Amino acid sequence: MKGLYFQQTSTNEETMFVFQERENLPVTEDYFVKLQVKACALSQINTKLLAEMKMEKDFFPVGREVAGVVLDVGSKVSFFQPDDEVVGILPLDSEDPGLCEVVRVHEHYLVHKPEKVTWTEAAGTIRDGVRAYTALHYLSHLSSGKSVLIMDGASAFGTIAIQLAHHRGARVISTACSLEDKQYLERFRPPIARVIDISAGKVHIAESCLEETGGLGVDIVLDAGVRLYNKDDEAPVKLQLLPHKHDIITLLGVGGHWVTTEENLQLDPPDSHCLFLKGATVAFLNDEVWNLSNIQQGKYLSTHFKRCDGEVISWCI
Repeated sequence: MKGLYFQQTSTNEETMFVFQERENLPVTEDYFVKLQVKACALSQINTKLLAEMKMEKDFFPVGREVAGVVLDVGSKVSFFQPDDEVVGILPLDSEDPGLCEVVRVHEHYLVHKPEKVTWTEAAGTIRDGVRAYTALHYLSHLSSGKSVLIMDGASAFGTIAIQLAHHRGARVISTACSLEDKQYLERFRPPIARVIDISAGKVHIAESCLEETGGLGVDIVLDAGVRLYNKDDEAPVKLQLLPHKHDIITLLGVGGHWVTTEENLQLDPPDSHCLFLKGATVAFLNDEVWNLSNIQQGKYLSTHFKRCDGEVISWCI
C-alpha cells in the first residue's frame, strides 16, 4: 500500500513529492479508527509552521482532509462503527498521508458525513468550513441582526462564511477582487447587502461600510490579510488590494470583533487606543491549533517565542 509524501531539500528551495510503500496498519486500538479513503483534498503544506513547531522531518505526509468509510474501530471508540461514512482532518503530526487507500485516525478528528454530500464535496469543504465556523461562532459570537464584512467573499473560505452568516440571520457585506468575483457574489441568494469591488484599487472600503451601516460601522470583520504599511512600501499587486489595518479599525463598530488571518499583525499605540475606545476585540484565526494532537498542543503552547530584541521568553499554559 503506497502513500504520497512531501520531501524538502536541505536548502529549502526545492520540493519533491514521492510515493512510499507503507506497511500494513497495526491492529486498531483504543480510540483509533481505520478508515478507507474515498476522497482527499490537497491543501498547502505550511513548512514555516512546521519549522516553528520543531516538526520537520525527511518525509511529510500529503493530504489531510479526508472522507471515507470506517473499516474498523478500537475498543474505546464510541462515536463510530464499521461502515459509517465520515469526513475529517488528519492532525498536523499524523504519520499517515490522506493520499493513501487506508489511514488510521483518532475518532475525535472525524464527524459523520451527511448522506446527500458527495465524497469530494465533503473532503473539499471540511477545512474552510471549520475555519469559517470557528471565526463566526467561537471568535466573534455571530448572532441574528449583526453586520459582517467578509473580505474576498468569492474565495472558498469567504463563500462558506457568507452562507453561515446568512444562516444566522446576519447582514453581509463582502469585497470582490475582480469583475468575475463581483458577478459571482451578486448571484448569491439571499442577496449580499453590498458587494464592494476593490479590483481597481480606487474604492475606499471604510467609507463604503460606514455608508452601508449608517455610520455605525460593522459588528464583525473577517479579513483575508491586511496591509501593515503604506502602498509604496508594499509593491506586490496582491498586497495593494488588501485593506490597510487603519481602514479595518475605522470601519469597525462599537463592541466589534476583528478576526484576522494576518499572523504578523502589528498594532501601534494609537491603533490600540482606538480599539480601546470602541471596546473592540482582535482575534487571530489559526485553524492549525485545533488540528494538533493533545501532545503536540502541549508542545505548541510551551514553545519559546522570541521578542524583536532577541530576548527569549517561555509561554507555558
